[in-house]
Amino acid sequence: MERKKFDLEEIAREAMREQGLTATLPRAAQAELERIQSPAEPDDDAIRDLRELPWISIDNDDSLDLDQLGVAEDLGNDRIRVMIAIADVDVLVPQGSELDKHAGVNTTSVYTPGHIFPMLPEKLSTDFTSLNPGEDRLAVVVEMIVDGGKIEGENVFRAHVRNRAKLAYESVAEWLEGTGEMPAAMAAFEPAAEQVRLQDEAAARLRTHRQEEGALDFETIEAKAEVSDGQVVGVSRRQQTRAHRIIEDFMIAANGINARYLQRRKMSTIRRVVRSPERWERIVALAEEHRHKLPQEPDPGALEEFLLIQKKKDPVTFPDLSLSIIKLMGRGEYVAQKAGSEPPGHFGLAVRDYTHSTAPNRRYPDLVTQRLLKAAIADERHPYTFEELVTIADHCTKQENAADKVERLVTKAAAAIHLQHRIGEEFQGVITGASGKGVWVRTFDPPVEGKVVSGSRGLDVGDRVRVKLVGADPERGFIDFSRR
Repeated sequence: MERKKFDLEEIAREAMREQGLTATLPRAAQAELERIQSPAEPDDDAIRDLRELPWISIDNDDSLDLDQLGVAEDLGNDRIRVMIAIADVDVLVPQGSELDKHAGVNTTSVYTPGHIFPMLPEKLSTDFTSLNPGEDRLAVVVEMIVDGGKIEGENVFRAHVRNRAKLAYESVAEWLEGTGEMPAAMAAFEPAAEQVRLQDEAAARLRTHRQEEGALDFETIEAKAEVSDGQVVGVSRRQQTRAHRIIEDFMIAANGINARYLQRRKMSTIRRVVRSPERWERIVALAEEHRHKLPQEPDPGALEEFLLIQKKKDPVTFPDLSLSIIKLMGRGEYVAQKAGSEPPGHFGLAVRDYTHSTAPNRRYPDLVTQRLLKAAIADERHPYTFEELVTIADHCTKQENAADKVERLVTKAAAAIHLQHRIGEEFQGVITGASGKGVWVRTFDPPVEGKVVSGSRGLDVGDRVRVKLVGADPERGFIDFSRR
């Protein structure tokens, strides 16, 4: 019997509507977009020309909205200079413009299997404001000197840059680990190989120092729907690689530098925070199941020690433990921080200076922060009142949660399509959620998440179970299991 075909894009559009997100560009914003005919040119003599440096990007192989470039220089004496270039999106999407108003509705790009709903139109996000290879672009550059594992010599400035090599996570990671050949884009630009090695070294130092300060080292697995001609052909596992960690470590460092830069200039900001785990008592119980004792009060250093021990002891199941603890920690949120006040901090990163700033094509808080940075660099007045930042932060948190729901629902819809013919089969899994709304399980193979609709009594996050697939409804994004 031929399986029913489902339109994933239409499922995604309906989910967007249900969550109060827009999937279309308003006429006024479209008219404004049509008047933009080329990338922005330098308009200030103070903008530095760094186009001759060996800038490279590392992102997903299918990413077109490139926000970030990196370049590193060995200074000797265990010191590495690192510069992170962040696409200057504000120069073509100024505050109060129609395109800015549109970006401020969803506040984030929404990535669903088979279709992307960009925060900004593709003419900008994948072209005029994207740091595409071989193209001259304006950027806000974050500079640091990694001395051992500590950051010295912080600076933020504007510059003209050019991406010399567009690299992809998977192939870079395989090359670094010695399991794959040199990527073609790396081979085509001779300095790229040394850049990757140097950036990998700098990132590793930054990560080690953060962990010594109590930052948590997670490793997770995500489900990725394989879509061909609009149809789901499989569900694969997407795991964090060594190349992902380079970009993650640089992003965390850059976000901290930008927060401190604005703080020194007495500017109110939007911070990204995870205050304290929502269910620390369950994290303690989960550690006890692994014969490890955690303190009764939240302690990031003690939790990181537990994670490092478990990663070394059982690397195969460590991603499942990571997922359980991430779920128990709860969601992050955006908060406005008034100039001169004590920053709230980020429990998982063990940092007090953290603001989202490295993805202005994809996230609205990053675009707002970019405007703050450019005002601080030019010694201009604050572009937002504190009350405006409070409103923006609250709205961004709400919309990010809505976008996450859309992405999860459509990913489940794709998985449900893939699983329709496997009703009645049994799977091993781990409990990822447990509340008054129900209990959820993520199976190991394929890595899909669904609700335990029967036999869930007594289950909690982190429990390993055997479940049977009893239902798969793509249109509602439902995958149902019963406990065996």
